Amino acid sequence: MGSARGATRLDTEAQKLAPGQKADVRRILGLFRAYRGTIGVVLALIAVGAAAGVVSPFLVRAIVDHGLPDRDLHLLAWCVGGLIAVTLVSTALNVTQSMLSTRVGQAVMHDLRVAVYGHLQHMGLGFFTRTRTGEVQSRIFSDIGSMQAVVTSVMTQIVSAVAGIVMAIVAMAAMDWRLTLFSLIVTPLAVWMNRRVGRRRREIVSARQAKSADLAAGIQESLSVSGILLSTTMGRTDALTERFARDSRALADLEVSSEMAGRWQMALFTALMAVIPALTYLLGGYLLVGGDGQVTIGTLVAFIALQSSLMPQLSNLLRVANQISASLALFTRVFEYIDAPITITDAPDAVALAPREVRGHVRFEDVSFTYPGSETPTLRDISLDAPAARHTALVGSTGSGKTTTAYLIARLYDPSVGRVTLDGHDLREVTMSSLAACVGLVSQETYLLHASIAENLRFAAPEASDEDLVRACRIAQIHDHIAALPQGYATLVGERGYRFSGGEKQRLALARTILRDPPVLLLDEATSALDVRTERAMSDALETLGRDRTVISIAHRLSTVRSADQILVMRHGRIVERGTYDGLLAAGGEFAQLVAQSGDDGGLGVRTVATAPTEGPAPVAEPGAPPQSLRPSS
Repeated sequence: MGSARGATRLDTEAQKLAPGQKADVRRILGLFRAYRGTIGVVLALIAVGAAAGVVSPFLVRAIVDHGLPDRDLHLLAWCVGGLIAVTLVSTALNVTQSMLSTRVGQAVMHDLRVAVYGHLQHMGLGFFTRTRTGEVQSRIFSDIGSMQAVVTSVMTQIVSAVAGIVMAIVAMAAMDWRLTLFSLIVTPLAVWMNRRVGRRRREIVSARQAKSADLAAGIQESLSVSGILLSTTMGRTDALTERFARDSRALADLEVSSEMAGRWQMALFTALMAVIPALTYLLGGYLLVGGDGQVTIGTLVAFIALQSSLMPQLSNLLRVANQISASLALFTRVFEYIDAPITITDAPDAVALAPREVRGHVRFEDVSFTYPGSETPTLRDISLDAPAARHTALVGSTGSGKTTTAYLIARLYDPSVGRVTLDGHDLREVTMSSLAACVGLVSQETYLLHASIAENLRFAAPEASDEDLVRACRIAQIHDHIAALPQGYATLVGERGYRFSGGEKQRLALARTILRDPPVLLLDEATSALDVRTERAMSDALETLGRDRTVISIAHRLSTVRSADQILVMRHGRIVERGTYDGLLAAGGEFAQLVAQSGDDGGLGVRTVATAPTEGPAPVAEPGAPPQSLRPSS
């Protein structure tokens, strides 16, 4: 029990994103750890390229001071050949290191996308009930996509710039230390300005990405099939367009602010860098005229060449540092998802159940459950026994806790108090993958992929044959309709299955679950969109199918649970009655009131549970016997 409880965190704080996770440089560099070998090669190429770059000014000095004045053609030829060789080598090194760094960057981008997607796949259902789909998509695509420049080239640009700056400063100091100090006089001012600009840009980028996520979420909601139906039928198309225009304008303003942040400061620094070489000529001329012999014309020309190389490198380093500072906001948003706690996990000693060996006996033992963030329990002290190979129906008005009960059986949530067991195994001590193979859920919200009918069905069982598809669809009373389509099982179902009616989508979803052949089948109003004739035919098929499995079904009409082995009546999160259909009806209690309110037995929310074979008869009330009344909700 201890390990099982340790695998679940249902407190409100654990369900939230981890706010403000620090995206420090050390953590970002950790993303590149797997590619140390390739990065080592890139760094070596950068170092060689930087060293080659400082050779040229010395060759120029030799040409100016000796080759030309002394008319030494041999020296001149060697120096010119050296300049050409340095250019060719530098070009080859740059292309090679650019190719390798791009590959590493794209690999890191891939790792980030997969890490976020894989982590979200294991997040509890509660996370997605609180988070808009567009927000998730924005973080996976927009945020990670915006990092591309940082992870593919910025790191190598930093190393290249630092190597170039170090090499240039060393070479300049070797020529004349006074000119070198003068050249670096504006560096402290530039660093100070850059830090201020970086903080401002980080704030703007964070706001920009948040607004971009809002815009993406709005597009996802309003331009889906459901969104178009809602906006058109409610006459809100113009209002939605106006809202989109306001959000888009706000995003455009943030984009402008992001681009212009610090531009005046950087323009001032650029102007200073342009003035420094001119002043260097003045200082160099003064030292040359002073006649101390340390500065020659060749030295001054070579120094200016090195300075011309240093200033762009310094400017590039500051720009990249600014870019990294701004991108920390992007990494923070991505790390928030990666660091978000997974609330439903396998216990360290979890066991894997074999579906063929599972009988399907489901029990609730004093279970209470409160949704994260809520103060009111949805289920209170629930104890139920759904015997294997029996049909158990959960009945109650809207909000009584029937769907929540089904969610706990599928372990979409864990109970706050008590435990749910399958064949005596606490579900928290069973691996998630084996539980998914043992429990099949068809919910009220039918979801079909934008793919063919066959692909939708094989999502549940990729290895299923065509004969398996036909068999499952016959049970679900949908095969004849599919066979009549021009493309049959290759027919595209469309976005969220909107090319099919509600009843057809429900039958396809049911066939998909049947194809998995789970020993426990949960049907949460899975036939609510069917006409009476089709529902009766499917009920007969499901009755045959449920003879050797546990079925938990949620039916819209009370007449569909007439043959249930036991019916549990729920009210305000408690079970208030239990018995057979006739016994509960004769008792004249809560169930009888539901039947009377439904008129023609089309009830207010019925849930059914059936199970796999067991020894002995199911403990249900005899026809006409009074129900087992439980303590009413307080």
